[in-house]
Amino acid sequence: MEKKDLTIILVHGAWGDGSHWQYVIPSLTKAGYKVRSVQNPLTSLQNDIDKTTDLIDVQEGKVLLVGHSYGGAVISGAGNHDKVVGLVYVAAFAPDAGDSLGSLLGRRESKGGASIYPDSKGFLWIKYDEFHSAFCQDLDEEKALVMSLSQKPVHSQCFGDTGGEPAWKQKPSWYQISSNDHMIPAETQKEMAEHIQAKKIISLDAGHASMASHPNEISQLILEAAASL
Repeated sequence: MEKKDLTIILVHGAWGDGSHWQYVIPSLTKAGYKVRSVQNPLTSLQNDIDKTTDLIDVQEGKVLLVGHSYGGAVISGAGNHDKVVGLVYVAAFAPDAGDSLGSLLGRRESKGGASIYPDSKGFLWIKYDEFHSAFCQDLDEEKALVMSLSQKPVHSQCFGDTGGEPAWKQKPSWYQISSNDHMIPAETQKEMAEHIQAKKIISLDAGHASMASHPNEISQLILEAAASL
């Protein structure tokens, strides 16, 4: 497939937005690919799948979806779109049909879980003064501060929603495991990566926000996936 015929769509996770991919986007565009970063509402799994699908709809050629964290659940659903030809999971959930993120997280304790709290409208936040240690402990303080203070809350419904048949059953996938992840335990990531039979699995000595702390390695994995399609 020619580079001009493929769009890489980056899907952020909970507590973030499209700018979480700011350290990866330049490498992908310099490599010659069209890149888009979705802005999801984080209000329900279906709402986020729909918003991502809207962005897929307006692309002219084929699409490679890349999802971080909760974004993995989003691409597992949105990836059933006819234009999608592959999926890349970055320290991400890769649910099977009927799985909720809550059930996947329930497999083992998450260090960062204690830093999450709800507001009166059902949205979940990470305590500002604990965001660095919970979400991105391998980023410098300045980058972590910006990520913390600009966090976008996720509605608790997103963790209770279950998806349908995931796209990874029909389309090739790649997976990056963060070995020092405080949000999704590394062992749980490994189980999901093996369950989806990812074509390639890499493990990085990284926290949860690996696309920010290890942008070169994440970019390489995405480019490798894109080149193989």
